Order: sequence, then C-alpha cells, then structure tokens
Amino acid sequence: MKITRIETCGLRGATPEGGWSNELRPDDVVHTLVAVHTDAGVVGIGSAFTTQHLVDAALEVLSPLLIGEEALDVERLTETLHQSAFWMGRGGSLTHATSAVDIALWDVVGQALGQPVGRLLGGRHRERVRPYASLLMDEPEVLRDNLVEMVDAGFEAFKIGWWKFGRVDAATDERTVAAARQAVGDRLLAVDAGGSEAFFPGTLAWAKRTAEMLKDYDVAWFEEALAPDDIDGFVELRASSPVPISGGEVLTRRQSFLPYLERRAFDIVQPDTTKGGGLSESRRIGWMAADHGIRLVPHGWNTGVGLAADLQLASALPGTDLVEYKTGSAYVDDLVSGGWRLDEDGTLAIPSAPGLGIALDVDALGRYGTNPRFADVGR
Repeated sequence: MKITRIETCGLRGATPEGGWSNELRPDDVVHTLVAVHTDAGVVGIGSAFTTQHLVDAALEVLSPLLIGEEALDVERLTETLHQSAFWMGRGGSLTHATSAVDIALWDVVGQALGQPVGRLLGGRHRERVRPYASLLMDEPEVLRDNLVEMVDAGFEAFKIGWWKFGRVDAATDERTVAAARQAVGDRLLAVDAGGSEAFFPGTLAWAKRTAEMLKDYDVAWFEEALAPDDIDGFVELRASSPVPISGGEVLTRRQSFLPYLERRAFDIVQPDTTKGGGLSESRRIGWMAADHGIRLVPHGWNTGVGLAADLQLASALPGTDLVEYKTGSAYVDDLVSGGWRLDEDGTLAIPSAPGLGIALDVDALGRYGTNPRFADVGR
C-alpha cells in the first residue's frame, strides 16, 4: 500500500480564543488537517497544531521522503522524517507536520488491518476514558456560570487556565480558583497558569506560594506554573509542592522530554500529539514516563482529530485515564461526524472502529476548511 499524495486543510472561521498575548481571531488558522492518500484508496487523517502555511512548507521538505513509500511502515517513516530534519527545522514546523502525518499513517494502518489504532499501539487497556472540560478563566461570576454549564452537560472533570492567573495578584488568583471550586463541587479540578504565554511573569517564588493555595482547594494538578524551558525551576517546584505539577505541552520529540522525566520535573507529563511528533512519539513518551513514575495526560487544545488520537493513545497506555476536551470549539464538537457524547458517568467511549475510528463531517469541512477538495476525505 503506497503513499500517493498528501493534502492539507487549515481550519478557520471558528478558531476559539487561546488566551495568548496576541489573542486569536476566528479566521486565524492555527490547526491544520492532513490527509495521507494511498494507492489502495485508503485515506488517513491527522491534525497539526500550527498554521497551514507552515505545514505546507514543511511538506515541501518531507513529502519526497514519503511519496511512493509503504504506508504501513508508520514508525520507520516518521522516524526517517525526524532523522532527516536536523538541518531544516527539527523540533519546530517540520516536527509539527510530522505529527499530523504520523497520526494519519496510524489511521491508514488501522483501516487496512481492520483494527482501532489503540490496539495497534499495544492493546486496549480501557474502553472509556474521562475527558476534562478545558476552558479559559474569566471573572469569577462568568467563570462560575461557564463551569456550571459544563457540569450540566455531564462533565465530571475540569481545568481552568490562563487569563489573569499569576499576572495580577494573589487575591485575584484565589478568587478565581474559589469560584471554580464552588461551581464544580467535589469534581476533579485542575489549574493551568499558562506559563508558555509570551513573557509570562510568574516566578518560582510565586509558583511555590500558589501551589500552597491550590492545596486548600483540592486542585488535582498545577499546570505550566513556570516558563516551559525552566527545568531547574520545575524540579525545585515539584520537590516542594503539595499538589502535583504538570507540563510539557510545547515540547517536541521524545528526546526533549527525557531530561524532564529523568530529573522528575513533573508528576504529570502532557505532550500534545498534534505537535510533539504524533502518536508514535506520545506512546514512547508515555512508556518513558511510566518508567520514572510519571503519568501522561495528553494536552488536547486542538481538534476532533486530535481528540480521537488522544482517545486511542489513552486506550493503549495503562496510566492515562484522562484526556483534555476543549469546550466550545466547533473544531472539536462539529468536525467529527456524529459528534461526541458523554456517558452518564461523564466518560467518552474510545472509538472501536478501524483506524482512529472516526469520520469527518463533510458539512463542517465545508464551513471551516480552507481546501474545498478536502471534503472528499470525509468517510
């Protein structure tokens, strides 16, 4: 089964706010779908957390290493892409594009073998997984209303992040967390400082004080409390923190994660499968993390394709019992045919159909996709 062509499709028109310093607008393209076509007519779908222009440029470099190759050789192909990228953008746009290609190739293999990707990644440890509703912080009253709406929708786990947290004063931080805890009751609640924002002002001293406050509100983990590259700070913070520390969403490739795992900078590591290297890398990071006593909970502020990949990953890793669900995003809620439905206990069924186990919604592709031809891949 040979690879014949690769297509891309950016998503625009409903891009949600990201909490970034330069806030995203609805027509900004920051998520790009990738379709890998084969001579057998099987088409695999992946997703990259970066703009279509960068994915297209990356594929100019990467496509010659893929076209005509055996599509079933997923890890041989994607490792070749990683190994060939040293001089042309390794770790950046080439790695982001490789992530989408890797996800799409796993989708191809699953369809070809009639098996869900999670089984091919090693086996299904679970058939359902709990998604946590992920949303940006806001003024306490607004945040409370937004969370209550998600409780009413059936979610049993939540994460709030970014906004003014760590950027104004301790009183603002605590009021925000107190409002969230009041809204969700005794359900799981995590807090994300958004330390990867440009010029994030949070210091190690601030993070240590804030971790003590979060303990009083029974917060499940404290995410991105420091700038992503501050490995020494994370090591010191984790050693003193009364709540679990998490991070890693902007790191790419397993090699970048290894120092954080070896030094036990995190209790929970959070690679983004749509940028860190795809399912192949996330699985390797998951097993490395387990060997160091660290959980993997994937970062998933992306698309319905990214969510499908994370669900398959969660089925294949024994310790991954949570996935991130970006609430209020048409690229998550509408992109997959049939949408997503929470069970009565607030869990999502992990698709058991071949490949990623999803079909793209043709109407949603028509509304949000930048490539009209891409609607043909809706299965």
